Formats: sequence, structure tokens, C-alpha cells
Amino acid sequence: MASEIGPADAAAATRLAKLQRAVAKAFARRDNRVISGLDPLRAAVSPMTVAMAATSTPCSSSTRLPSRAGIGLRAAHYRAVLETRPDVGWLEVHSENYFVRGGQPLYYLERVRHDYPLSLHGVGLSLGSADGLSHAHLAQLKSLIVRFEPALVSDHLCWGAIGGRHLNDLLPLPYTEEALALVCTSVDRAQQFLGRQILVENVSSYLQFDDSTIPEWEFLTAVARRTGCGILLDINNLYVSATNHGFSATRYLDAIPADAVHELHLAGFDDNGHCLIDTHAKPVAEAVWGLYREALARLGTVPTLIEWDTDIPPLATLLAEAAKADAMLREVAAREQPHAIAA
Repeated sequence: MASEIGPADAAAATRLAKLQRAVAKAFARRDNRVISGLDPLRAAVSPMTVAMAATSTPCSSSTRLPSRAGIGLRAAHYRAVLETRPDVGWLEVHSENYFVRGGQPLYYLERVRHDYPLSLHGVGLSLGSADGLSHAHLAQLKSLIVRFEPALVSDHLCWGAIGGRHLNDLLPLPYTEEALALVCTSVDRAQQFLGRQILVENVSSYLQFDDSTIPEWEFLTAVARRTGCGILLDINNLYVSATNHGFSATRYLDAIPADAVHELHLAGFDDNGHCLIDTHAKPVAEAVWGLYREALARLGTVPTLIEWDTDIPPLATLLAEAAKADAMLREVAAREQPHAIAA
């Protein structure tokens, strides 16, 4: 059952909004990526958007993800994927890149969707914003879901908009009971509107709030347990945050319920000498591969994405990273098989 907003939740939202507005103002003073005014994704939904599903071609590929590695599909690789049909388990795209009425993005996505299972990964729901959810954003996402029948739909445990300011970042939350209630309400409402489960991803972070009273891993677990959402566990983000803040990545893994984890992410990071930064611009680091092995040992064979969003390399580079993850997944599957037969 969905959470209801009562007086306590309203008070919590007010306190969280005050904190988020202060952060947004700090960004505005030093970062021109803050957008004031109306976010186009929060504008009225056009009839064309609502009608997208009616004009689409049914998808023929599976609506379930195999326990294999997938890659993030980026515009630079549209043609190469269509021409070579690489042996990759599945594809993932950023949902908001396809909130359009037509054009090449939708054309190519429809073509590749016939050959590969698909996951939709969003960056704009702002599940932790005290402003709540955008109906327009949810409506566009739902149209995309109906049209392309993704196996999974996900977004982040973060916020990025408050009081008409929209920040080009995935910002961490204070991990408090108040924030937990607000996030659970938003996740409940998103799942009810979309008519399906969503996955919530841990973000990389570079600061922690003094007000936090709940460890991040307990907060994420509580969101999943209270709302029935799944978890997208980003192994690179986990490594980056654990290194930056000095907590144990192994302890984090041990605390996450295996039955709630439906997808893993791997990516590269940069080290500026003061902290690690999740850039998605490099190959997966050896330390992250090591943590990935730990995750597979605890969670089993979970569909795994190779993310690479800046300084996009040739498709072959992504496929080589995916092949490495596939090899590790096969090792785990081989170890699990005797137990399955015995059972």
C-alpha cells in the first residue's frame, strides 16, 4: 500500500526543502549548470507524448534480462550496434534522452529493441526532492515504458531539483527518518503511476550530512523493504563512496538483501588526489572488479551493465569490458549449478 502524506511527512518535507534550497543556492553561486525556472520535463504533457504508445511497433525481443553483461547504448554506437549485432546480453539507455516526439534517437532505439532486451535508466525522477515527483516526467516515462517494454526501469536515490532550481547532478540525501519517509512516499507513488516496480540505485557521493542518523546501506535497504522496489547496486559508486568516506564496502554488501538486487553497474572513476570521482570515462578499475567478485559471491548472477558516458570509446572497448564481466558471471553460474542440481 502506498504511503500517505500526513502532518509528520509534511513537516519532514519542509525541513528537507530548507536544506535542499540552501544547497541549490550554493550551487547557483559557483556553478552555471543550475537552471532557474521551469524544467522542460516538468511542463505540460503533450498529446503526442501520450499517444506515443499507440504509434509504436510491438517489440519482439525478450522483456527479461539474461544473467549476462550489458552495455549502455550511446548515440556514438547506434550504427555500429545495428550493423554488427554484437554478442552482448542486453542494452540500457538513459530514459530522458528519449523523451522526444520523434527523430533519430527513437528510430534507432526501436530498431535495436527488436534484437536486444532493454533497461531504462533515469536520472530525473528526483526521488529525494522535497518538491515531490513531477507528473509530467512520470507520464513521459510511462509512455516510453509502454512503447519499448523494458525489462527493468530504474533511477537514483538522490535529488536534483528544488523550488524551481534544477541542478545537473545526482545529489546525496541526509540519511534520516524524515528523508526516508519522503523517499518511500515518492517511490510508492512512482510505482503506482507506472504500474510496475522500479529499481533505486545508490549514488557516488563526495560529502556527508551531519544530520544523517542511518547508514546508507540501511537506508537503501529500508526503502526497498518498505516500498517493494528493487535495488540497482552500482559497484563503482559503492567503491567511490566507501573510499571517500572511509566506510567498509564489504559491510555495505553484507547488509544489502540479495533478493532485492536485480541489476549491477560497473564503470570507471578518476582520482584527483583528494577523492575519487565517478566519471564513467575510463575502464573499470581493478579494485572495482575485485569488489564486483565479492558482490557476485554474495548476490549470485545478477545482470550487469558496463557504463561509459563521457570520452566514449570505440564499441569494441565496451564489448571487451562486458566480456570480462560475462566471464565472471559464468564462473559464478558454474559454482551455483551443482547446488541447484542437488536441491
